[in-house]
Amino acid sequence: MPEAKQTKSQLRSDLRQRRQGLSQEQQLQAARAVVRQVATLPLWQDAQRIALYLAADGEIDTGPLAESARGLGKQLFLPIIHADQRLSFAAWERGTRLVSNRYGIPEPPSGSERCPPEALEIIFLPLVAWDKSGHRLGMGGGFYDRTLDGIKGPLRVGLAHAVQQVASVPHDPWDIALNFVATDTALYRCTGN
Repeated sequence: MPEAKQTKSQLRSDLRQRRQGLSQEQQLQAARAVVRQVATLPLWQDAQRIALYLAADGEIDTGPLAESARGLGKQLFLPIIHADQRLSFAAWERGTRLVSNRYGIPEPPSGSERCPPEALEIIFLPLVAWDKSGHRLGMGGGFYDRTLDGIKGPLRVGLAHAVQQVASVPHDPWDIALNFVATDTALYRCTGN
């Protein structure tokens, strides 16, 4: 595990390199293993409104999880980034033609059905690093932190490779903590929640 005293910037750089170093086969196996871990998540069987993300930069691929969720009849949503650096969540139907936002990230088109964050039952979040207390280091934009500030409703579940776990993630008071982290090796209930 990387040094616990690293800054967010140092930690982000080290862990991004670590996950980018995984082979395509390791990435595929991890994405499939995460589906098995998520299946043991409280609320998974009953939850109907689920937010995912589209993987980039070595993040856990949510494709297998999306297929599993669709097979169970769940409604999927993807984040849309707004000018105020907050997210909204738009319906992601099978076959929806996605459009690239200003960061080159595919999103559902502007006319797609929306779901307010507090009405989602589970939000799966990408991350660069995580710890067992539920602290999450993202890419640094703070989109999820701003969007989920003050919202109690959805279960917040980070998706990660096991190699992204660290002893302690540096965090600020405004950082939103995770309830669970699902990795390719286990499902963790975060001790800070």
